[in-house]
Amino acid sequence: MCIELRIAFIVQRYGNEILGGSEYHCRLIAERLAPKHQVEVLTTCARDYVTWKNEDPEGTDRVRGVTVRRFANARTRDIQAFNRYSEWIFNNPHTRDDEMEWLRQQGPWCPALLEYLDRNQHQYDILIFFTYLYAPTVLGIRIAPHKSILVPTAHDEPAIHLEIYKELFSQPAGIAYNTEVERRFLTTHFSIRALEEETVGCGVDLPQAQVYQRDRTNGAESEESEADDADEPVQEEDRPPSWRPHLAGRGIVFRRRHRLHGPFVLYGGRIDPGKGCEELIEYFSTYVEQGGDASLVLMGVKLMPLPEERFIRFAGRLSDQERLQALEAATIVVVPSPYESLSLLALESFAVGTPILANARSEVLVDHCQKSNAGLYYADRDEFVECLNLLVADHRLRTAMGRNGRAYVRKNYRWDVILAKYERMFARLRPSQPVRR
Repeated sequence: MCIELRIAFIVQRYGNEILGGSEYHCRLIAERLAPKHQVEVLTTCARDYVTWKNEDPEGTDRVRGVTVRRFANARTRDIQAFNRYSEWIFNNPHTRDDEMEWLRQQGPWCPALLEYLDRNQHQYDILIFFTYLYAPTVLGIRIAPHKSILVPTAHDEPAIHLEIYKELFSQPAGIAYNTEVERRFLTTHFSIRALEEETVGCGVDLPQAQVYQRDRTNGAESEESEADDADEPVQEEDRPPSWRPHLAGRGIVFRRRHRLHGPFVLYGGRIDPGKGCEELIEYFSTYVEQGGDASLVLMGVKLMPLPEERFIRFAGRLSDQERLQALEAATIVVVPSPYESLSLLALESFAVGTPILANARSEVLVDHCQKSNAGLYYADRDEFVECLNLLVADHRLRTAMGRNGRAYVRKNYRWDVILAKYERMFARLRPSQPVRR
């Protein structure tokens, strides 16, 4: 029997407008736990992770059924000054005080959130901290480590080797890893003293498979998902009254809205050099120069300039429904980030039956591709071009990968499995449990 708990999630940003990263992951988990528990989110007033400028009002809000308490940041980030300081601290001897200054400069710096947590931590049965990197986690986990669960979303990067993170990973009573790859990395490099460790990840919805009529209009490839799961057909009576045959093909709505003709490769998330987008555009330009005829569509928040090329399309920030339509419409979804601890973009692509092309420098993405047989990965420009040419040309390969991806998500990332893992951790980490020191 599930006992209702009062749970606080602590995360640096929170809201419907954030459609990627640890913040999106946090929101998905919080919303799924809210029907069974009293869930609150403690976060900052920032929307922009570059400056941490206060944009949302302070106070209590409701976001999709979850109570959200927002606290104003005490400072914004000067990204150029921070980058200079980071370059110094990663390459020179320094003190713990230097690392704390780095943490302040990185942001978000929100003493009000930490003060609230310190005063009110006794009201919560469980504290869940999302992502290891930022000050609310580093400083917040110290307040009540005996009932704290850390969701690290960690990968090998310069920052994680600072001494402050050695302390952090030794403190929480529970750690919820995203993947076995992340778990191996952290347990190899840090002294983990958690009472409970689980490889949890995040649930992914499997949209009901559709039976689409063949529609080659404007180069759309709607036929490639026709009956992609024979055990999940859509019956005539299940179709909504507004169903229109000429718009029923896979991806047709998104393609027509954005005037997309022929094959296209989709990226979704922060459009940022740090996510591999600069390299992606360079590699894709080579693909086009060598005769490739697919387009590159980027959806999400643009944090870097995009070249004015006929083969690049910027779709902007999309709603959840439009995002799903885009993933279905894409010929291939590309995941160019070299740093991933889970990659919801890859898993959501698998869920709708679209194969991925992933950066081989991310061990997590390579692991997904190998275990699912639903994607290829590239280590350099030439491999990117060859993989892309193969996937664009081979309809049967894409169809088979699409089926494999859906099966992989069904087996490993169903919501009932993910939530059961959280419930087991909660049951073992009730406040009566002693703190391990």
